Amino acid sequence: MKFYRNFSPIKAISFDLDDTLYDNYPFIMEAEKKLLSYLSASYPKTSEFSYQDWQQFKLEHLQSQPQLASDMGALRKHTLQTGLQKAGYQDHHLSSAVDDCFDFFYHHRSNFQVNQEICALLSKLANKLPLVAITNGNVNLQQIGISEYFSHCFKANLERPMKPHDAMFTLASSTLKVAPKEILHVGDNLEKDVMGAINAGMQSGWYAYNRKMHLTQEKTTVLPHVQLDDLEELNLLIEN
Repeated sequence: MKFYRNFSPIKAISFDLDDTLYDNYPFIMEAEKKLLSYLSASYPKTSEFSYQDWQQFKLEHLQSQPQLASDMGALRKHTLQTGLQKAGYQDHHLSSAVDDCFDFFYHHRSNFQVNQEICALLSKLANKLPLVAITNGNVNLQQIGISEYFSHCFKANLERPMKPHDAMFTLASSTLKVAPKEILHVGDNLEKDVMGAINAGMQSGWYAYNRKMHLTQEKTTVLPHVQLDDLEELNLLIEN
């Protein structure tokens, strides 16, 4: 554990999810792979489209509607609708196909269980102070086995812009009725999590589950209050 800023007592902890409590990349890529196979099997007219084609549909939506970057679900549905429509699906067949494919992807995107050591830590922390989740993604907390540890989960959407915007941080503070400076936000991204939390008046903890943490290898614009070598160190911060 390494401190970069003065650290004061905390009354709540907010957590980023993807790449902080688990490595998100392999699950997303597996879900993308399964979705492509499902599309070809269930909606054969889409078999002409490659993964790169679907990524291009997504990029086009982000270029024309940049706000969709804050809502992964809405972006996914727009992308699916574009591809399915281009393949020739129309009217109620189109809308039902979009919903079907989205539900398929969302299930597989969240088709894993968080490490039991992480769950045990979250359980221990939750018995001491409130925990909330603040995520730019849309993982299903119940399906991955951690919903019981969080009093609230705030997901970025069209009304709540993605981190580092302060919308979700501010909402967490007001919902918990805890001053921002008394909340520690823990996340892996030095811009979205650390800078976002500090700009919102919170304290920040930097921890990445999916990679070795070296400041010289990260896009660094602001230093966290504390860098954690292990999430278990959060117990020390609470006790102190």
